[in-house]
Amino acid sequence: MEFSVRNTDSVTGARLGLLSTAHGQVETPAFMPVGTLGPVKGIDPQDLEQVGVRLVLNNAYHLYIRPGHKVVADMGGLHRFTGWPGSILTDSGGFQIFSLAKLCRVTDDGVGFQSHLDGSTHFITPEGAIEIQEALGADIIMALDQCVGLPASPDGVRDAVRRTTLWAKRCHAARRRSDQALFGIVQGGLDRSLRVDSARELKEIGFDGYAVGGLSVGERADEMYATLDATVPELPVLRPRYLMGVGMPANLVEGVARGIDLFDCVVPSRHGRTGWLFTSSGRVLIKQARYRLDEQPVDGACGCPVCARYSRAYLHHLYHVKEMLASRLNTIHNLWYFSDFMRRMREAIAVGAFSVFRENFYRAQSQDAPDVAVSASREAETFQRTVHDV
Repeated sequence: MEFSVRNTDSVTGARLGLLSTAHGQVETPAFMPVGTLGPVKGIDPQDLEQVGVRLVLNNAYHLYIRPGHKVVADMGGLHRFTGWPGSILTDSGGFQIFSLAKLCRVTDDGVGFQSHLDGSTHFITPEGAIEIQEALGADIIMALDQCVGLPASPDGVRDAVRRTTLWAKRCHAARRRSDQALFGIVQGGLDRSLRVDSARELKEIGFDGYAVGGLSVGERADEMYATLDATVPELPVLRPRYLMGVGMPANLVEGVARGIDLFDCVVPSRHGRTGWLFTSSGRVLIKQARYRLDEQPVDGACGCPVCARYSRAYLHHLYHVKEMLASRLNTIHNLWYFSDFMRRMREAIAVGAFSVFRENFYRAQSQDAPDVAVSASREAETFQRTVHDV
C-alpha cells in the first residue's frame, strides 16, 4: 500500500489524498460500503463500480464464523471469492465479538466467546486475528482491539487502552504477508488524555495506517468531534487515518474537516432497505403517502441510474408491495449519493473551498432532512441493531 497527501485545506484539517493497493487506487477522503458477509447486501460488484466505489469493507468475524477463513483462502481469497476486483479492507472482528457474541470473556491472551449463530465456542488471539485476515486476503487488515461501549468506567476504558496496545504489538509481530497493509486502532473512550496516549503508543509500534475506533457507540456528536480534535493531531501526517463505523453525511463532513481520510458504515445499505433515501436537500422517506403519485426522481440533482429511470411513485410502490427490487434500487441510489458526496468534498479540498462546501451542505438541508447534528448514539444504535444483516 502507498499513500500520499496531495493537498490540505488551509482553514480546516481536510486532506486530499491517494491510496494505492494491489487492486487499484482510491482517492481520499473516501467512504467504504460495508459487506459484512462479502457482498454489500443485494448489490453486485458491477453496481459498486458503476456508483464509483473503489474500496469496500468485509467483516472478519462473520467470515470466520461462516463460511470460514480457510474456505475463503481455498477459494483464492476474498477478491476471487466475491468477484470484487477493487480494494478490500477487513476489520479484525473485535467490535462484533464484543457487541454480538454471547458470553464474551476478555483476557490479555485474547477473547473467548460463543458464536451468535449456534453458540459454538471460540477463542481468538491477536495472532489469530492476523491469521484470519491474512487467509481472507484483504488489501488492508486491522489489528485486534478492545472496544468498550458507553458509558464505561474510567478504569475499564484505561484497561482497554492498555490491552489494545498489548494486542497491537502482538499483531504487528505476527504479520507474515508483505502485500497487506496493517492498521492500528486508537482507543480511549471519551477520555482525551487516554486517546493521546493510545495514539502515541501505536505510533511507536509503527503501522501502515491508523484508525480511530470506539466512537459511534453511544456518545453525542459533539463528544465525537471533541475526541477527534484531541486524537487526529497525534496521528502521523503521511499515513491514512480511518474513522471506524461512522457514516451520516454530517459526520462525514466533520470527520473530513478534522483530517480523516477513510470512513465506513452500514448507513447507505441499511437505510436503503428501510426506505430512507439521501438527497442533496435532505432525506426522502419513500414509504410516505406523499410520494404515491410523485412523478419526480428521488433527487433531480442526482446522476445515479435510479434517478435517471424511476419515479418516486414507482419506488414508493415497490416498497409497499415488499418487492426485493425496492431494497436494491434504494441502496444503489444511496451508494451513489455517498460516493458523489465524497467526490464533491475532494473537489472542494482540491481548490481550497472545503469551508464553502461545508457551509453549503448545512444550508441545503431541507425541513425534511434529519438533524444535521444527528447524535452518534442514533447511528450506533442503528449499527449495533443491524450489523449482522448488512
